[in-house]
Amino acid sequence: MKPTLLVLAAGMGSRYGSLKQIDKFGPSGEKIIDYSIYDAIRAGFGKVVFVIRESLEEEFKNEIFNKFSDKIEVEYVFQELDNLPEGVELPADRVKPWGTGHAVMVAKDKIQEPFAVINADDFYGSDAFKTMADFLVKLNPSDVSEQCMVGYRLENTLSEFGSVSRGICVVDNADNLESITERTQIKTVGDHIEYLGDDDQEDHTLSPDSVASMNLMGFTPAAFEYFEREFELFIKARGNELKSEFYLPSVVNTMIQEGVSKFKVLTTDAKWFGVTYKEDKEIAVDKIQKLVDEEVYQAPLW
Repeated sequence: MKPTLLVLAAGMGSRYGSLKQIDKFGPSGEKIIDYSIYDAIRAGFGKVVFVIRESLEEEFKNEIFNKFSDKIEVEYVFQELDNLPEGVELPADRVKPWGTGHAVMVAKDKIQEPFAVINADDFYGSDAFKTMADFLVKLNPSDVSEQCMVGYRLENTLSEFGSVSRGICVVDNADNLESITERTQIKTVGDHIEYLGDDDQEDHTLSPDSVASMNLMGFTPAAFEYFEREFELFIKARGNELKSEFYLPSVVNTMIQEGVSKFKVLTTDAKWFGVTYKEDKEIAVDKIQKLVDEEVYQAPLW
């Protein structure tokens, strides 16, 4: 059974200033997601499921779906604010999406095989997809005991142009994930890395060697039960907060703490890069051009 790739593409890109999921970065106009799909196909993934906003359906069809339909099975689902548990009302002034955990949850009906989650606007590298696929093909879709993630060195995931949010991981000596904490407003200050604490609003330091999650995680379909359960609890506790987010790491933490799953932290030689701010684009374009020059990718890609 070939694994599925779940692409989170419903983000609003507020800090970037435009819809970065369909912005052009490659020498022949390729998007970052072009390289992810290309690498996923080579790694052995058999299907791609996109999570998008309904308002962008036609644009995504023209820019993305139609391009891949003859190369790999493609499906999509909508992540909307009203994707809520039965009986729950949407807060009147809510405009912010519910978050990455919610984005994964809404894809439940489209996925029956082990799957990897990625962000549409992050470049993960070919080895990361191969490492993930090799792990996923060994899993039983109905078994929740084994899951995985690919970790990256925190220092290599930051932006020169502003703060970012990252899942900071604690990993044991057997490369199992012990916990993951979503940290916001992470930035380099002088010779060290800081984040703004939620508890006291003071800056705290992080090691540049910290393991960061970039949402490249692997699950079996059995995990959807926990996404649904935790989202219902989140809605009851924080659903009326206009900017609250249901983060993917919160589900992972619960599965670890309850002892239902072990999350293996996979190592990779791949180099991650992404775009949070408009100014990040030039760096990403240069990195992709270098990979083309090194003949890692052809141009045009397809």
